[in-house]
Amino acid sequence: MKRALAFSGLMALLVSCPQPQPLAVDLPDVTVDLGQQTSTQVTEPYAGTWRVTSVPLWLSVSSYLGSGDVALTITADRNGRTPLTADQSELTDQIKVEWTAPDGQTKGTAIWTVKAQQYELTGRVQDQAAVTAQDIQPQALSSVQTRDALPESRGIIVTYRSPAIRDAVLKDTGLQAQGLNTPAGQSAAKLQALGVGRQDRRALTRQSLVLGVPASSAALNTLRADPNVESAVPNRVLHALSTPMTGQALAAPLVPTDQYAPLQWAFQLLGYQAVWRDMEGGPYRKPVTVAVLDSGVRLDHPDLAGKLFGPSEGALDFVDNDTDPTDPGTADYTGNLASHGTHVTGIIAANWGQNTTATCAGCSPTGVVGATYLAPVNILPVRVLSRDGVDVATLTTALEYAAGNPVSFNDAALTNPHPAQVINLSLGGPGLTVAEAAPMCDALERLRRQGILSFAAAGNDGTTAPYYPAACPAAVAVASVTLSGGSAPVKAWYSNAYPKVELSAPGGAYNPAHLFNGGTLNGQPFPDDIISTGWDYRKNEPNYTTMAGTSQATPQATALAALLLSKGVTSTAEDTLQRMKDTATDLGAAGADERFGGGMINPAAALNAPDITDTLGLRLQDEQGRTFQPALNALGQFDAYLGSGTYRVVAGRDRNGNGIYGEVQEPRAERSVTLGAGQPSVNLGVLIPR
Repeated sequence: MKRALAFSGLMALLVSCPQPQPLAVDLPDVTVDLGQQTSTQVTEPYAGTWRVTSVPLWLSVSSYLGSGDVALTITADRNGRTPLTADQSELTDQIKVEWTAPDGQTKGTAIWTVKAQQYELTGRVQDQAAVTAQDIQPQALSSVQTRDALPESRGIIVTYRSPAIRDAVLKDTGLQAQGLNTPAGQSAAKLQALGVGRQDRRALTRQSLVLGVPASSAALNTLRADPNVESAVPNRVLHALSTPMTGQALAAPLVPTDQYAPLQWAFQLLGYQAVWRDMEGGPYRKPVTVAVLDSGVRLDHPDLAGKLFGPSEGALDFVDNDTDPTDPGTADYTGNLASHGTHVTGIIAANWGQNTTATCAGCSPTGVVGATYLAPVNILPVRVLSRDGVDVATLTTALEYAAGNPVSFNDAALTNPHPAQVINLSLGGPGLTVAEAAPMCDALERLRRQGILSFAAAGNDGTTAPYYPAACPAAVAVASVTLSGGSAPVKAWYSNAYPKVELSAPGGAYNPAHLFNGGTLNGQPFPDDIISTGWDYRKNEPNYTTMAGTSQATPQATALAALLLSKGVTSTAEDTLQRMKDTATDLGAAGADERFGGGMINPAAALNAPDITDTLGLRLQDEQGRTFQPALNALGQFDAYLGSGTYRVVAGRDRNGNGIYGEVQEPRAERSVTLGAGQPSVNLGVLIPR
């Protein structure tokens, strides 16, 4: 009996005591809702080990591995995930966490779904002259507002019955000198009753005044009741009977017919279809020499015939120390140096139309076009690059030679018979100290004082490392932009960004999947790279090749400088560079920055090219230079869902056909707005470009 009681007591004790919980084996899937926060902390109880194996680029986590509870701070950069169209009010993505249970054997993967609410930017782009029924919002109008709703005017024109009365009213002498009972006194009293002071009266004709007060019905009726007034009418406003642009007819864009010209998207982005039309008017008359210090050039390329100074005209090779700067690629070499100088040269000066020299069977008879078209711009090829690069001393000597300064060459004094006004340096390297770069930097400074502009590639590391010679104080460092699919280009991912960057230009994407230009080649979409003259070293015949880099952006800037000098818009190195900066299209954050310098060059504005289009649109960029393109509905309204940050919103007109709205010399209305958790929604109202 006692034994039975004891057993019963043990059972009661076991039932009444709390039982230990089993350790968590599986790490569960989790949904993390950031709402409108930038970051949030998440803790999930766990007893095993874990490792974060996949995080989307727009998200970051505070830790990637651990044991025990999974405690993470998850941070979102919404703009890294916001689509070009900015039409997703909520972003959703997944983080993967691999886990191992405490037994060391059981494993799995947990999916953490992250949601983030976007911030909202709304507004409307409206033409200056456009009025629709939807523009008029219902509201309660007072009787005065209804009565005074008259057509647009700027005051009242009142005509008196005699010059004497007009003079007395104009000088406000009617009351003081002639009293209330005189005609002039009565008329002056009516003006004073209407609140028309002396400063509001302006002589028009011998008997008329313009009164600077609103042309309300009450004011007009009061004036017309004056027996001394012959007439009183609103000073109506007239408008030009044309489009809201300049009152002038649009020029026809000049579209080249060369076979690969449709793939040269960079020229359209820079407004060259307007520039080339301007050239046909004949104002580009001054000869300009551009020295291309590079890997040499194929002097026999048919698309460069007539554009090059040859061996007897100053062309020089500092690698082989002779007068033949032929780009010397070989059949077994297809690296990025092969045809490099030939490619750069074609961007500036490739011929238009049918090639006049013999071409090979199957070769394009027309090829590509160069930026300088009809302008008398010639290229001086100076070979300095080999597969091993170029040393500072050789480049320094080549710079002096290109400028027309005497140099020692093969133990003899040599002077270039065609001194350059502009020099292209699509070359460079990182890691030089200021002292190591000093010889070539000093040379560039001397050339600048001679009136020579030298443009240099900013570098292709995608870092903030300065490249020389671009980082030399007297060089003009050129960064690269590429297409975004929207109405503003973006910084190319590889383009270096540092304080010395002064300008940017299209250099291509260097990404086969970047397909925004809309062109096709052999039935396939053409990537956003730069196509230009090249050479097939296996077949030993001319061809056309694609490259991308700040090497391709630099000759775009070089070509514009040459055209400014040829047209006579500028005449010195300093005013040429200043003109390029003053007319550049500011991208990213307002003002100059390390990504874009003073902005992307704008040849159409710099060269005062004629208007060829007149379309209305919107461009939207954040401070990092990322572009977003919300849709405009039929009324010009837009609704953009964006991440946190400061945005430049430009409503404008595109008049040079490049699809960028509100550039220099184009009507624009700009706003800057900051979005974030503290200000999640902003309505900009109506933007009217002027």
